[in-house]
Amino acid sequence: MADWNTRLAVAYLDDTGKTAEIAPVDSISTTFNLNAEPLHSLGATHIGVVYQPQQINFTMTVKAIGHATAELTAIALRGGRFDIVLQEQSGTDWSFKTVVMTDCVITSSAQSAAVSGAPTVTFSGFSLAAKVEGKSGPAVSLP
Repeated sequence: MADWNTRLAVAYLDDTGKTAEIAPVDSISTTFNLNAEPLHSLGATHIGVVYQPQQINFTMTVKAIGHATAELTAIALRGGRFDIVLQEQSGTDWSFKTVVMTDCVITSSAQSAAVSGAPTVTFSGFSLAAKVEGKSGPAVSLP
């Protein structure tokens, strides 16, 4: 049984090449849309496949305390690009060595506040490329 003591780090590289860790991150979710549809003809079905462009989207929720929210908002307002890096910090229970989304662009930001707890900001956007490296096997890159 694995001990679940892995911590994921989310960091970004801004336009000047400065690296900073974003903390605390409440959640991050990514969606890889690898669109493919079967090719049919009058004589037969499923005779091939038509691939459409791949899409890599993300949604990240950050507490609206500290510098991370201000930095990400500034990058979004100037249309800057950044990288999101999720990497294993300790432990052996995480399935990946690294997940890197490069040339990310923020397309929307939504702030929320509740009666209890710190306010949060949710950033959504897309990545132009990604690289995933598992615990075993070769790394896979998109596109």
